[in-house]
Amino acid sequence: MINLTSINQLAEVDNLSNQRPVIIFKHSTTCSISNTAFNRFKKAYANENEEQLPVFYLDLLKHRDVSNEIAKKYGVVHQSPQTLLIKDGKSIHNASHFEIDLSEIKELL
Repeated sequence: MINLTSINQLAEVDNLSNQRPVIIFKHSTTCSISNTAFNRFKKAYANENEEQLPVFYLDLLKHRDVSNEIAKKYGVVHQSPQTLLIKDGKSIHNASHFEIDLSEIKELL
């Protein structure tokens, strides 16, 4: 996973998403629901090829400005935890809480 720590990295997300889909995982490190969803996601993602399906990880407590920009840029309502599937610079899918499901995301690829 690639740590997403600055708004400037969203250009990298968009550029990469023009070559292959990219996932953004927004995580609140103090929320038990977010921790559970993130651990389930990491377990499912453990067997994935990071080159084929890159994940940008956002600790939203440390980088709330980035989370706000993601909501604005990709036209989604802020949630935590939340995944966004970015393709060609646009969010084509997002899910939050226990609806985060890597197999569902992969069906959209």
